[in-house]
Amino acid sequence: MAKKKILLLSDDLRLSSGVGTMSKEIVFGTLHKYDWFQIGAAIDHPESGKMVDLSEQVKKDVRPDVEDPYLRILPFNGYGNQDTLREILKHEQPDAIMIYTDPRFWDWLFHMEHEIRQNIPIFYYNIWDDLPYPMWNEPFYESVDLLMNISKQTNNIVKNVRQEMPVKDWQCTYVPHGINEHNFFPIREGHEQHEEMDKWWIENTGSSDLDFVVFYNNRNIRRKQPADIILSFKTFCDMLPKEQSDRCMLLMHTQPKDPNGTDLPEIVKQLASNYRVAFSSKKLDSNKLNWMYNKASLTINIASNEGFGLGTCESLMAGTPILVNVTGGLQDQCGFKKEDGSYLTEDDYTTEWGSNHDGRYKEHGEWAFPVFPTNRSIQGSIPTPYIFDDRASFEDVAKKLKEVYDVRHELDDRGMKGHEFVTDEKIGMTAKHMCDRFIKDMENAWDNFEPRKKFEIYKV
Repeated sequence: MAKKKILLLSDDLRLSSGVGTMSKEIVFGTLHKYDWFQIGAAIDHPESGKMVDLSEQVKKDVRPDVEDPYLRILPFNGYGNQDTLREILKHEQPDAIMIYTDPRFWDWLFHMEHEIRQNIPIFYYNIWDDLPYPMWNEPFYESVDLLMNISKQTNNIVKNVRQEMPVKDWQCTYVPHGINEHNFFPIREGHEQHEEMDKWWIENTGSSDLDFVVFYNNRNIRRKQPADIILSFKTFCDMLPKEQSDRCMLLMHTQPKDPNGTDLPEIVKQLASNYRVAFSSKKLDSNKLNWMYNKASLTINIASNEGFGLGTCESLMAGTPILVNVTGGLQDQCGFKKEDGSYLTEDDYTTEWGSNHDGRYKEHGEWAFPVFPTNRSIQGSIPTPYIFDDRASFEDVAKKLKEVYDVRHELDDRGMKGHEFVTDEKIGMTAKHMCDRFIKDMENAWDNFEPRKKFEIYKV
């Protein structure tokens, strides 16, 4: 039986962006089940318009177990257009279209949904960071057959936004990002990579005398709050005697200067010059990045809104605890618990209660050190009229860092409990779990798909 073919519209899976990375995991992890054709988006793609057939390379290097993998990519400046899509639909004849990232990038596609859905379904892997409910997204959400949602909060958002056409059970599912266990894993004493990792760490950081390493792995952009993290680290170090603060380091794996963020070295120079803040800006392969997570005491992400938070989930996969702001998908990684001790599920998020930013549930997994936002403000733009900015105060973050520092001898054990959490079958934050969920949800959607009629009558 011929495999179904899926046309994927997302960041080029060869890119290192979060969407690109997850696109790669989804495609590579399901090649045994589906053929894939991707419109590989980038802001300014150097290979735009040049078709790439990766089928043989993938079979050789990634999926030798798949007899006949099919993967083609059409690189594109931006996110495609109607004419390109019609040509691809004609020549490739996919069984479904899957889109992945912010729906505003696909405005042109949603104008075609009636034409597309006469023949094939549209699947959408939905990222939406925060409340208030984005009611302007209702036409987007109603124009697809399946909405797979990145967080429990996002799942609730979809159900509340789709009011004119309420979702059926099979149409709205929770599919968190999945981290590749072969790339991110714990390296403890006795592991075959342990000695090499330690040597590399000293050579690249010059640090062999550290007691406490705070690791930041995110872009230097405003919502990620990198400057606040520097100020938080400085405030935390101020609480310690000099002989202790001298053995603490903030390691920031990011571009030190970014036009969408700020000049981080200058902030260090003016506000935290007495303390150890180091920058890592070279692109690292997954192996070296895994070493960084393993050498860190803690990974930090206090973004003011966050769809999921790949870096902190990678950290947990590596067995390193996390300090996070309680917003968006980050709250899923904390393992918040209800009064009966069971973990929150997507069904616990409702219209009346759509986010744990308010601290309704405070019990959580030992691997997590959550900070609750102290300020909410409305941010927005023309395409995104409003979204909450959940900001944690740098003072609260500093206090939480001190709390982590005081139990630093427990962090290895706590981190391993985090590893057990994200790899658990019921939680399912590995790449395999994610791909298995994709297959299940998409097959269910195909079974329930009802092609649109060529013409429909609407009451006015």
